[in-house]
Amino acid sequence: MAKVNEATAMEIDDPNSNVSDQISPKYSVHVLQLLKSAQMQHGLRHGDYARYRRYCTARLRRLYKSLKFTHGRGKYTRKAITESTVTEVRFLHLVLYTAERAWSHAMEKRQLPDGPNARQRIYLIGRLRKAVKWADLFSHLCSVKGDSRTSLEAEAYASYMKGNLLFEQDQNWDTALRNFKSARAVYEELGKYGDVENQVLCRERVEELEPSIRYCLHKIGESNLQASELLQIGEMEGPALDLFKAKLEAVMAEARSQQAASLTEFYWLGNRFPITNAKTRVAILKAQELEKDLHGPSADSLSAEKRLATFDKIFTAYHEARSCIRSDLASAGNAENVKDDLNGLDKAVSAVLGQRTIERNQLLVSIAKSKLTRRRDDKNEKVTKPEELVRLYDLLLQNTADLSDLVSSGRDRKPEEVTFAEECQLKSLAFRAERCFYLARSYSLAGKRTEAYSLYCRARSLAENALQKFQSHSNIEQVSTFIKGFAFPTIF
Repeated sequence: MAKVNEATAMEIDDPNSNVSDQISPKYSVHVLQLLKSAQMQHGLRHGDYARYRRYCTARLRRLYKSLKFTHGRGKYTRKAITESTVTEVRFLHLVLYTAERAWSHAMEKRQLPDGPNARQRIYLIGRLRKAVKWADLFSHLCSVKGDSRTSLEAEAYASYMKGNLLFEQDQNWDTALRNFKSARAVYEELGKYGDVENQVLCRERVEELEPSIRYCLHKIGESNLQASELLQIGEMEGPALDLFKAKLEAVMAEARSQQAASLTEFYWLGNRFPITNAKTRVAILKAQELEKDLHGPSADSLSAEKRLATFDKIFTAYHEARSCIRSDLASAGNAENVKDDLNGLDKAVSAVLGQRTIERNQLLVSIAKSKLTRRRDDKNEKVTKPEELVRLYDLLLQNTADLSDLVSSGRDRKPEEVTFAEECQLKSLAFRAERCFYLARSYSLAGKRTEAYSLYCRARSLAENALQKFQSHSNIEQVSTFIKGFAFPTIF
């Protein structure tokens, strides 16, 4: 019995007896990979922060339930998550997704259509502060409970969140710069190791952080960055850039407001219409800036998707201008001179909007034509059917008719307006010829050869008629190239 007691005492006193029990396990969390996967699968591929926030909430509910870490049914008292609480890796996930939920809620408020008002901005900054608080807790817990790589990633995540908060607050640009640079340095180092996917993700995050760093340098006066360069940076994609884009849009809106003071008249087809409303000026100025992107020297380098997105922004700006003009008309009362000017401005803006609509639909036609002969094997894209081109030309014919009616309306038309209406009619002839051609092609594919032959003949007749009228017209360079590119298959 004495020997047994002696042996037990020796085991207790031996410092190497329970080493495995005394060393706590180190958890591993691939933070960037985990968050990127969740963001891309749950809304942020399309910038839907509300959907991502709902996902974070549902994910947290599942984690609380699976960990049996619920807060009870009585009076709510939050259970603190400390170092001793973290007994498995899911507790770290709990803290991380809480930070993500607060961040996504702030970004959701940032993307409101008219931007956050003063009260909403206070709430937005409060949510960012909450995100920073949970990101700091996550970094602290990972430094104790995580391995070295997890600790580094958590530190970079916390630095990124602090930079976002200061970025939104428009203050302490030096501190924001240090935080963004700290995060970039960590991701640059992590991008040298691990598998290929991890290296790619780290490089992407470094590229996403670069614009924010350059903007901070610009604000503290250590960079000669021009406004045009900021706009080029704003064309980059990624969730980490959304806050930068919102800030850039706010800066551009302020610059437009200052520049709009000099925009006192709107010129259209020889007419000059005064612009008295400041909001109308800003909206028109924004639309004109976007039009320069479509018709400027760098327009050819823009992809079709970016051109379509630019058209959507132009439509939004012009619709906003028309809304302001209609409001001014409603409040004009019996001031006939003011009402005449506003009606003329509304007509001019509507006509420009009609022109851009035609240009956008012509872009859709060119995209559809590029897919007409493409095989489905090319990225598994859906090929275009001739019927889709017929529908697009129907839209173009309707757009051209509406624009022609708008320009032709009213008395005392100027020569520029008469010429413009004639050009609309010539474009309509070209669109009718193209529509007839693709309708014939549709019948041909359906096996109706007789009807297809008749339609092809009709399309050739329309095209020849249009070419003759184009050649007799003086100001049709931009339209003649369009119709001269029209070609028929050798079916005769």
